[in-house]
Amino acid sequence: MSTTLVKVSELQAHLFDADWCVIDCRHDLMNVDAGRQQYAEGHIPGAVFADLDSDLSGAKNGANGRHPLPSRDDLAARFSAWGIDHDTQVIAYDANGGSFAVRLWWLARWLGHEKVAVLDGGWPAWLAETNRSSSEAPARLPTRFAARESLEEVVDATQLQRLLATPSALLVDARAPERYEGRVEPLDPVAGHIPGAINRFWQANLADGCFKPAGQLRAEYEALLAGHAPQQMVAQCGSGVTACHHLLAMRIAGLPGARLFPGSWSEWVADRSRPVATGAKP
Repeated sequence: MSTTLVKVSELQAHLFDADWCVIDCRHDLMNVDAGRQQYAEGHIPGAVFADLDSDLSGAKNGANGRHPLPSRDDLAARFSAWGIDHDTQVIAYDANGGSFAVRLWWLARWLGHEKVAVLDGGWPAWLAETNRSSSEAPARLPTRFAARESLEEVVDATQLQRLLATPSALLVDARAPERYEGRVEPLDPVAGHIPGAINRFWQANLADGCFKPAGQLRAEYEALLAGHAPQQMVAQCGSGVTACHHLLAMRIAGLPGARLFPGSWSEWVADRSRPVATGAKP
């Protein structure tokens, strides 16, 4: 059972196993149709496609961020349609260092499914090592996936405000430094960061497109935690997607337990009464 990462060689050995399901999570925040187009042009043979907006997110109401969590029932139904049950090894991949695949990894765990991993290096690594591609959508038999007790915890905006009033909480913003500092904001109506948040860009978890070794990640996150327990950390980003990159990296590092603020910055600034900070320091 793989619960964090798989290498291309391992996936290749199990590619058409009935109890493995490969999910293409490619996406572009600036061109929401790009992932589906790329999938149609070529994908890992046997992979199904998961759209970030329609499959891996719920309905927006103007106050819950750009990629609100889907309902557990809706997501379980989607897993069922993909032919996933609790014996299925799920493998997620994208073309951006895992930045979108981690959303599916976290969501599966949120539904109580432990057998889920991200393809290390994603689509670029797959092509470089195998040169295998397919433009055919697979015919997977539907099954029945029932959500179980969640393996991940969430924090909502109200809980986060209470936590930030205590010295024990650690909020980590996964966005690029220029967005955290408020110098640019390409996606949300307000620039800056949640007061008290510190910044670690999700790309800091990578080296040459793959996750850094576990020991290196552990040393970097222990420095980031600065005496906090992993359970005291909350991860956020722009809309609750790349924040999951930190949660996967910490699990690889043997430091599980951090929580996700799913609505992240886009939900935080939907209520203009909430405070906003700018600059490089928390």
